Amino acid sequence: MSLWIAGVTRGHNGGVCLLKDGEVVFSIEEERLSRKKYDGGPLAAMIKILDYTDKLDYLVIAHTQPLEDAGKIDFTGDDVYTGLARKLGLIERNINEREHPQVVDLSYVHHKLHAACAFYRSGFENATAVIVDGAGSFIPMNMGGEQVMTWELESFFTCEYPANFKTIYKHQGSRGPHLGARMIVPSEREGEEGEHELVIDDTGGIVKAYEAVTQYCGWAPIEAGKTMGLAPYGKPNENIPPIYDDAGGDTWRTSNRNLIIPTFPNGALVAETRFKELNTKEDEYSQDLTTLSSRRDLAYAVQQESQQEVLNLILDAVERTGNKNVVLSGGYGLNCVANYWYLDTLKEHGINLYVEPVSSDAGTAMGAAMIMHYNLTRDTETRSFGESLYMGLPVSYTEGDVEEVVGKYDGELSDATVKDVVELMRKKNIVAMFQGQSEAGPRALGNRSLMFDPTFEDGKDWVNRIKRREYFRPFAGSILHEHANDWFDMKTLEESPHMMYAMDCREGVAEKIPSIIHVDGTCRIQTVKEHQNENYYAVIKEFYEQTGVPIIFNTSFNLGGEPLVETLDDAVRTLYDSDIEYLYLPEHGKLITVKN
Repeated sequence: MSLWIAGVTRGHNGGVCLLKDGEVVFSIEEERLSRKKYDGGPLAAMIKILDYTDKLDYLVIAHTQPLEDAGKIDFTGDDVYTGLARKLGLIERNINEREHPQVVDLSYVHHKLHAACAFYRSGFENATAVIVDGAGSFIPMNMGGEQVMTWELESFFTCEYPANFKTIYKHQGSRGPHLGARMIVPSEREGEEGEHELVIDDTGGIVKAYEAVTQYCGWAPIEAGKTMGLAPYGKPNENIPPIYDDAGGDTWRTSNRNLIIPTFPNGALVAETRFKELNTKEDEYSQDLTTLSSRRDLAYAVQQESQQEVLNLILDAVERTGNKNVVLSGGYGLNCVANYWYLDTLKEHGINLYVEPVSSDAGTAMGAAMIMHYNLTRDTETRSFGESLYMGLPVSYTEGDVEEVVGKYDGELSDATVKDVVELMRKKNIVAMFQGQSEAGPRALGNRSLMFDPTFEDGKDWVNRIKRREYFRPFAGSILHEHANDWFDMKTLEESPHMMYAMDCREGVAEKIPSIIHVDGTCRIQTVKEHQNENYYAVIKEFYEQTGVPIIFNTSFNLGGEPLVETLDDAVRTLYDSDIEYLYLPEHGKLITVKN
């Protein structure tokens, strides 16, 4: 009899991961279904469970706040997630019981779930997990007789099969002014053996400082990827005070409390009184490079300083645990510039790094489901769940389905080969690619991608305009694996299938593919082997045969501010609402054209 487990994460980037006997059936974020970026409360995603099973053995619910704080269902008093599962028949329907033994609340171990997702997907037999996050679980602490709320910022764990995760170090932030200094509290958390070092202070930690700069630049705190893209346009600026400062230890540093004001749990602020000389009216955000000097320089500073602090954490974690297999997750794990920058130093120390591609909170749904599976089965087999990220809803479309959607948006349907697709790209057309299950995480990897010819000098500006994105946002490239090391400095990497590293290009490469080389000479690349994505590989290979360039311009199939497309209807509607005209369906050998 099969074991069905659903992991649910409730907050921003909310989503569901459904496991059958330990294998992922699907993992999807709510935003892909609701079409609202970063959406929480994954009720639509929970309903999709019914497409694959009508019963769950366990529903594992994760968040940063206790499940009891979620909204309640009238009359029964169930939280909304337990109530929905009960109403759908996925768990027992006995409304006279307040306890649901099939429901497990893991809302208080947010960082551990990040660690579990990364560890089980890494392929390591054991590892040290380093979690660098904005604000994880809400943890009330009794300090001097006063109840104080704290939030997880950075954590270290040791990870072993089947489900052994031991906390080694944890930094928790809180609101002042009652906490004005570093506090080291050896303690034992419920459910864990031994002790770990606990640091509680009133700083924002590494990620909150990055969020503060992101807000200063004019964006929402969760849009830190924009700050990362802007950073290379900046330069060292002596007027910027240190963003991180010494907290009293040899290597342990945190955000400068005189410059960065955390606003837990969401975001942080730059103390503009300390930054007055850079906060001028002439420097308001605009598309003009000449009016962004302070924001560019501040973005540069926070990128440079934060990646150094995370590297220090990794080295400290390895020294504490003695384990040189490192998995990195939490929101900062998506910083592909930093991930590449670590590699030289980690090589010197003999450290093996796995960066979790689903480092956002969406990954905690996978972590919750997987840790439950291994706790129940006590399975000790080492498996790498990270080989593929194609984990969206496993839906296939018939010829009739395709024709119906094309008709809905007044499109045209024609036969097409990879040769036809590449010829369109070479004529400066964006061609969308839609096939199979969508990608988990924020990166498009050939199943929900927009493809373009990277050799056009103005290609970045062209595609940014069509996607309605800021001018400084970089683009990625998908390259045939066998050519990757000739075009990019791969450092210690054998491959980069999940697009988690912004790599330096080799000499002479930038002028060949100017559309996807950022201002700092880097490109976030995806290496593609034929067995990883046969249809996508075929397009890149055809492009190589026609041009001698083994890489194509790849960006996510969405418009600015929208989630990645999930369904065929989403895909064709995006064409209808934009200047993108072509959509390739390789599984059908068809091309959809929508003229505007």
